[in-house]
Amino acid sequence: MRATPESGRARAGGNRYAVLLRGVNVGGHRRIRMADLRLLLEDLGYRDVVTYLQSGQAALTATDQDERAVQERVAAALAERIGTPVDVLVAGHAYLRSVIDQCPFPTADIEGKQLHAAFMDRRIDPAPLDRIESAAFAPERCALGDRVLYLWLPGGIGRSTLAQAVLRRTVVGRDTVVTVRNWNTVIRLAELTA
Repeated sequence: MRATPESGRARAGGNRYAVLLRGVNVGGHRRIRMADLRLLLEDLGYRDVVTYLQSGQAALTATDQDERAVQERVAAALAERIGTPVDVLVAGHAYLRSVIDQCPFPTADIEGKQLHAAFMDRRIDPAPLDRIESAAFAPERCALGDRVLYLWLPGGIGRSTLAQAVLRRTVVGRDTVVTVRNWNTVIRLAELTA
């Protein structure tokens, strides 16, 4: 995610960032123990490292102001450590807060596992998304935000036909890195980066 002057939340000697790994610990593939992830991030010089759940996310303090630099360092270290590339997204506290604040769905009325945020490493062209007949997927709904796609999936993401349709490479773009987190995780990552 692109760095902005206020992208990370400043702490003494650094900024707080969330690190999101795509496709780890899913179906036994690309297994990364969170204790190993924490050690890897600490070995890279990051401080106050906290991992969350087993699905590949952490919060850390970095002296680097550039989210892209953190992203590239973590991705390179992970590829070296596990022997296969891992897509990494990095988000600062201000960005995570904006994702929460700009959610178009009534979050107070929605269970956190029904709402998802598909984080992307770039803005996407909305035209392919606009061509999807959203009525065909009711009651599921989606909305595009700033490098995020909000997905309201009352039946969950596992069997969602809307999620399958909108997360296709023809919609988000072939080179776009996308990783999805449920709303409970989004809220927790914002707390961990505060």
